[in-house]
Amino acid sequence: MIDTEEKLAPFLPQLSAASWIALDTEADSLHAYPEKLCLIQASIEGSDHLLDPLAGIKLAPVFEILSQHELILHGADYDLRLLRRDCGFVPTTIFDTMLASRLLGVREFGLVNLVAKFLGVTLEKGPQKANWARRPLTDRMEAYAKNDTHYLKPLVDLLSAELKAKGRLAWHQQSCARLITDCSVLREADLDNVWRVKGSHHLPPAAMAVLREIWRWREEEAVACNKPPFFIVPPEIMVNIAHGAVVGHELERLFPHYLTPRRRKGIAKAVETGLAEEHPPLPLRRKGHRLNEAEKRRLQDIEKRRNRHADELCIDPTLIASRAAMVALVADTGDPDVELMPWQAELLK
Repeated sequence: MIDTEEKLAPFLPQLSAASWIALDTEADSLHAYPEKLCLIQASIEGSDHLLDPLAGIKLAPVFEILSQHELILHGADYDLRLLRRDCGFVPTTIFDTMLASRLLGVREFGLVNLVAKFLGVTLEKGPQKANWARRPLTDRMEAYAKNDTHYLKPLVDLLSAELKAKGRLAWHQQSCARLITDCSVLREADLDNVWRVKGSHHLPPAAMAVLREIWRWREEEAVACNKPPFFIVPPEIMVNIAHGAVVGHELERLFPHYLTPRRRKGIAKAVETGLAEEHPPLPLRRKGHRLNEAEKRRLQDIEKRRNRHADELCIDPTLIASRAAMVALVADTGDPDVELMPWQAELLK
């Protein structure tokens, strides 16, 4: 584990001279709130390394080097967003092995599946839900973490050859570039939507006002005790309490049995505040353009072309175009250059 400046110093020239770099990250989303970056895995030719972002070492030189290389990742979306948010890092180019496998028509594209299918190696799934903020890591956790990047370069060699043979390498390059662009944008939470947990759309406005206050209380409680919100009160219980509060049910009967007296008082106070709300939130109206008959026909035509090409290519139709993108195109509510990459637009002509 690289967790001191003394250990980092000799690693930097190795990283800089590497002909390829495979990268992965681990966070503690199942154990802390808000989650944080806990581990960076980096494989180069001949060695695998773990970097500890919790140790206070200066990682700026690492990211400067990474920005000068094409990085190999698997399912890069989460990693890129985490690195952008916690470290301000946006890579220049990447090769995403999950994207590559999907563009080749592979249906089981998890890393364990790909390593077994293409390399004949069985990886352990075990510690993926471990608490990556713990120190020291167990030997099993270290081995698992290193395996996340150890096999990526051999996968790239095989997948890129198949992409090239099928004329889809440019598709992959465009898709990776789009992924970098999408993940570089930090999106602020929609305050009118973030508290609307699963099942809340059935609630009347008065109950939604109660739910919103319970959600606010739960957020504060989760941050204070550094635990994921669903550990405090799961969404379905929140919805039941909000509904019960407005129809006159006894609240104590709705509270989870494990709640402490202090938390029971906290929820009761949130319920009281919600019931006193004079302007309760309304159900969200469906956003978007209502298609007319002509637009519906155009959508059906595009969808048929998309599905026909997907069948011919043996890939998931949504890789060519999502329904949202197709609707935006037929309704002229989106920029074609934004909605579709060049390879997608070419197939949908």
